Amino acid sequence: MTGTDGGQAGTASGSAWSPLRRRVFRDLWLAQFTSNVGSWMQTVGAQWLLVGHGAAQVSLVQLAAGLPVLFLALPAGVLADLVDRRRLLLVMQAAMALVAAVLAALAFADRLGPWTLLALTLLLGCGNALNGPAWQAVQPSLVPREELRQAAALGAVNMNLARAVGPALGGALVAALGVGWTFAVNAASFLAILAVLATWRPGGEARAPRPGQEREHLIAALRAGGRYVRSAPRIRRILLRSALFVPGASALWALLPVSAHESLGLGAAGYGLLLGAVGLGAVAGAAVLPVLSRRVGGDGALALAGAVFAGALVTLAVSTSVPAAFLALVLTGAAWITALSTLNASLQVALPAWVRARGSAFYLLVFQGGNAIGSLVWGQVAQHAGVSVAMLLAALFLLGGVLSLRRLPLLGGQADPTLSEAWPEPRLAVEPAPQDGPVLVTVTYQVRAEQAQAFVAAMRKVESSRRRTGAVTWGLYRDAARPEQFVETFTVTSWSEHCAQHHGRYTGTDHAFETDARKLLTREPTVAHAMAAHHRDGWPATGNPQ
Repeated sequence: MTGTDGGQAGTASGSAWSPLRRRVFRDLWLAQFTSNVGSWMQTVGAQWLLVGHGAAQVSLVQLAAGLPVLFLALPAGVLADLVDRRRLLLVMQAAMALVAAVLAALAFADRLGPWTLLALTLLLGCGNALNGPAWQAVQPSLVPREELRQAAALGAVNMNLARAVGPALGGALVAALGVGWTFAVNAASFLAILAVLATWRPGGEARAPRPGQEREHLIAALRAGGRYVRSAPRIRRILLRSALFVPGASALWALLPVSAHESLGLGAAGYGLLLGAVGLGAVAGAAVLPVLSRRVGGDGALALAGAVFAGALVTLAVSTSVPAAFLALVLTGAAWITALSTLNASLQVALPAWVRARGSAFYLLVFQGGNAIGSLVWGQVAQHAGVSVAMLLAALFLLGGVLSLRRLPLLGGQADPTLSEAWPEPRLAVEPAPQDGPVLVTVTYQVRAEQAQAFVAAMRKVESSRRRTGAVTWGLYRDAARPEQFVETFTVTSWSEHCAQHHGRYTGTDHAFETDARKLLTREPTVAHAMAAHHRDGWPATGNPQ
């Protein structure tokens, strides 16, 4: 995997900032930073507009922004894997700019009530949900594979640096000119991304369908993405670790405005400066992240991030000191970027290109959905038991996640998601139509008797490969009369799906699993393909039906 901008191939992959030397990545990073600053300015304006309505309603801003992910992330991931991602991003960015402009117009006309504000925030959340998987999926194509971890860290720096600048500017703008200007600036900030996307011409990753293969349809593609995630232990573990971190961390973003107002006695500008402390910590965290990851690994980085974040929440819950809160939030920023970068980079390194947007959609579903649900829960707890109690409970949730790392760590080892052409072409007398199916594939293996147990263990990894790439059933059988003979069977829904297994889904990791199993064979396996025994054009039924 290489960068698409013709950047410097010799860039040192160990540098935290090396992806910024690649032109397209840098241009999109700067454009995204501009847009993120505008978004955070709007968040400050929206939350400050609602701060007089209580903690529960303030927390609804985060809920409205994140809730659409629960319903739209998976369809958006499918869409981003099937259509031109650049065009999809252009449409979504333009739509969000329009919604932000409507918010500004209503605010200037003094006709923006709480529920109208939340409804339009929900629409912006819909745009972000449809935009997110495509945005995640284009990032790995901008840098070499060895720089993905740094690129993920810089993505988190982008968000948190914007968190440092945006809220401070937003608070100052609210204090000086009013809430409406934060919405207007946000609408204008989308123009930066639109300008870069309009001039960017990415190299296409999509492959044209081969003979016997057709482009995936929406429902089939959604099912294929779900099968992949269910059969990919590495991806499932990343999603689990996200679910054990994000809901607890969401308490900070949901309740910090109320804590700043009630516990620390700060106004809008002071609240912006507190969020600025998070951004400063994120920048510092990104600088040391490569060294930290090499020394303690992914699990150590996640444990440290969870413990530090929990400690910061406890400090905010029990202290009314502004300097203590500022220091705690600096540490929070470093912890936040450590967790985000570790999880996001682990995901991007593991996902193959054909399912990258769909895999990212599941991650966004857990991440942003967990943030939205957590915000709702902690807002309700704060409304009934107080902000301090809510933050202490969130800290306990995070510490529980840290303790679970011993039993549920990120899965180690190297993954090779690059596509492989090593799976031989199926040999058939007649080529089926793409929609024909189901297809039953049987593979007969001859194994030395003393290698039988090792072969069965190796085939368990082959099973996960078959299921990830499209198999809906799988089985391994041993011949009772000839114990050295094994028969593997799996079915796929159509001939087109099986062709996709051969071309476009079979990765280096899949080939490594199959190679390990075939090392134990005494001769080459034999493969047979059987179609469902019902009438199809080109597949006439034979014999006399009874």
